[in-house]
Amino acid sequence: MFGKRSTGAPGAPTPQPAAPAPRPAASPPAPKPAASTLADDPPPPPPKAAAGARPAAPPPKPSASKIAAPPPKEKIAAIDNRSDEYYRTKTEVFNALIDTIDLSQLAQLDQESAREEIRDIVIEIVSIKNVVMSVAEQETLLEDICNDVLGYGPLEPLLARDDIADIMVNGAGTTYIEVAGKIQRTNIRFRDNAQLMNICQRIVSQVGRRVDEASPICDARLADGSRVNVIGPPLAIDGPALTIRKFKKDKLKITDLVSFGSISEPGAELLRIIGACRCNTLISGGTGSGKTTLLNTLTAFIAPGERVITCEDAAELQLQQPHVVRLETRPPNLEGQGRVTMTDLVKNCLRMRPDRIIVGEVRGPEAFDLLQAMNTGHDGSMGTLHANTPREGLSRLESMITMGGFTLPQRTIREMIVGSIDIVIQASRLRDGTRKIVSITEVMGLEGDVIVTQDVMRYEIDGEDKDGKLKGSHRGTGIGRPRFWERAKYFNMEGDLARALDALEEGSR
Repeated sequence: MFGKRSTGAPGAPTPQPAAPAPRPAASPPAPKPAASTLADDPPPPPPKAAAGARPAAPPPKPSASKIAAPPPKEKIAAIDNRSDEYYRTKTEVFNALIDTIDLSQLAQLDQESAREEIRDIVIEIVSIKNVVMSVAEQETLLEDICNDVLGYGPLEPLLARDDIADIMVNGAGTTYIEVAGKIQRTNIRFRDNAQLMNICQRIVSQVGRRVDEASPICDARLADGSRVNVIGPPLAIDGPALTIRKFKKDKLKITDLVSFGSISEPGAELLRIIGACRCNTLISGGTGSGKTTLLNTLTAFIAPGERVITCEDAAELQLQQPHVVRLETRPPNLEGQGRVTMTDLVKNCLRMRPDRIIVGEVRGPEAFDLLQAMNTGHDGSMGTLHANTPREGLSRLESMITMGGFTLPQRTIREMIVGSIDIVIQASRLRDGTRKIVSITEVMGLEGDVIVTQDVMRYEIDGEDKDGKLKGSHRGTGIGRPRFWERAKYFNMEGDLARALDALEEGSR
């Protein structure tokens, strides 16, 4: 992919020089011409240049088309080791089951009773059709068909694995997963696009949503909070595209981020102080950088007595406090009515006596209402947004407010941002697949029309090891008394803050 551009077709064989013609046996060998470059004969010595003559030009280098190697074949992770014969048998049995069973009656049964009913009918079909299978193969067939009818079909083995971060289905025949920050293709496949679309419908209907030709885009979630996005035909040309951002079954804590190397111990202590002393925090980062995970870990430092209200497009936050109210947006119905936007939720939660407001992702005009809430007594509110740097994140906030139709002067918007946001935490997924908290940045104020920021901590890369893993460390920037020092002092945490800053400074030496 990243090699030199080739003039020939990709993967074409490299052209070889023509073989020399056979010499006559009787005649003496003719003298070789000076420009001859036959492969079997050594090149002649270069002729001596006359005095004052310009030296001969070096021979031309081989063209890029001769030296460019064909791209490596894509590796496929063998998750499903079933044969084509097994799939043909499964399709035959499945079609017979659909012709036999009454799905409306099956829907009235609980999950366990429905599975038993399906298993009994499948065993009878296998016996009638004289299908030759071992006991293990028959048990696998029963489980697969039950998953197809009641569960998520071929997705079940992927959803059961806790090391998979993302599942990406690009039509019935192509499925990718992300493991340890790297994307790899799997041999998981669906029977056809109709089966994939049925599974998508089953997922989104559990949270009261729908996906069809009239409404082909849908955001939803699984029971464990995993984020789901579906885009179907006619917008998805090659079949439905399903993307699942999986969450670990065990809720991650800040100590887990330290053990993963995402943050150092002094940096984790700094995050604990930021969360506990009610700094208004914005978590910025790219797709898959770990923003939601970091937001979940930060909420662990909220005091148990505080009332927390979350607003999300698809409820995926896993807060660990007892007093939490979770709100979720709603798409319009078939008549185009009843839509509830993120702005509606943020406005309404201001009337619900919150101590903190947490917005899962700030992506539109709700940014204005969130800043208003942060600036009017709801300290410690948090949110995430997509941006590559803290400064770009603040610029995106300004753009969202402008796109919301608020005709405010630029300086007024920036004053509102400066008065509302205390800390911007930047998360990033590095090129080796690891996720790091690359900076903790304070918003200092305005100088003219420019927002002034300062880094309290940065992650600096020192190189990479023999396995291609990046080496680096979290280092302090020499800030001895950050802007939120007075807030930490109000919560009696200035001693902890001073020790964390000293430890960061020692790590940077």
